[in-house]
Amino acid sequence: MRVSIGVTDFSWPDDLTGQLGAVAVAAEDAGLDTLWVADHLLQADPNSTPDSAMLEACTTLGFLAGRTSRIGLGTMVSAVTFRPPAVLVKAVTTLDVLSGGRARFGIGAGHHDGEARAMGLPFPPVAERFARVEETVRLALRMWAGDESPFEGEHYRLERPVGNPRPVRRPPILVGGAGERRTLRLVARYADACNVFDIPDGGQTVRHKLAVLRRHCEEVGRPYGEIEKTISTRLAPGEPAESLVRRCAEFTGWGIDHAVVITAGPWPVARVRTLGRAAALIA
Repeated sequence: MRVSIGVTDFSWPDDLTGQLGAVAVAAEDAGLDTLWVADHLLQADPNSTPDSAMLEACTTLGFLAGRTSRIGLGTMVSAVTFRPPAVLVKAVTTLDVLSGGRARFGIGAGHHDGEARAMGLPFPPVAERFARVEETVRLALRMWAGDESPFEGEHYRLERPVGNPRPVRRPPILVGGAGERRTLRLVARYADACNVFDIPDGGQTVRHKLAVLRRHCEEVGRPYGEIEKTISTRLAPGEPAESLVRRCAEFTGWGIDHAVVITAGPWPVARVRTLGRAAALIA
C-alpha cells in the first residue's frame, strides 16, 4: 500500500512559508508517495474555521515543486467550477513540466455552495457540474495527446485547444467523490484513481462503494484492477505510527491500494515523521 500526505489547513501561527516548506521536505524525506493539497478559496476542513488561512492550490503546488524533487504533487481535489477547463489543464501541465513529471490531476464536481456564494464562484446544479467534470477530463486527455482539433461539448467549446508543452508523462487522473450513479461511473470511464473515505463502520461502506465501481467497470468494459483505490483517513495528534499501520492493514483487506492521510489543523513536522515511520513499516 502506498501512503501519501494531504494538507488541508495552512493556519500555522507563524512563518507559513517556512512551515509549509518544512512539511514538504519532511514528507519527501519520509518516502511518502504524494503531497496532496486541498483546493479551496475558503477553509473547508471541519476541524478548522472558514476564515483561517487558505492558500490557492495551483500556486501552492508550484511552490512545493520548487522545494522538492521526488514526491508527487496534486489537488484532492479541484472543483470543476473553480477554473475554465483549459486553464485548469494548462496549470496541471505546467506543474508536470516544471516538476519533472510529478503532477497528479485531482478533479471533482465540487460541493461547497457557501464558498461559491462567498467568493462569487459559479455553482450550477449537480447534474451540470458532473457533465462539466466529464467534459474537462475529456479535454485534458485530448490536450495531453496533442489533439488540437476543435472541442465541442455541451458546456465548453474550444476552437483550438493547444497543449504545448506536453506533460513529461500523462498526469494520473483522480476523480474525487464516491457517488454511485455519477462519480463512480466517471471513474470507471476515465480515471486512473478514485477516492473514498474512512468511515467508522468496519469497512462496510468502502466495500460497497468498490463493489459499485466494479460493476460500472464491467458495464463499460474496463478492467477493475486498472483503477487505483485511495482512501482518505486521519492521523490524530499523538497517534503512534503502529496504529496507522494496523488501520492500513484493514484498508488492504477492503481492497484499498493507497492511503491519503490528513490531520487536524496544520501538519507539525514531527507528525509528518510519524506518518513516514508508518509508511516505512507498511512497505
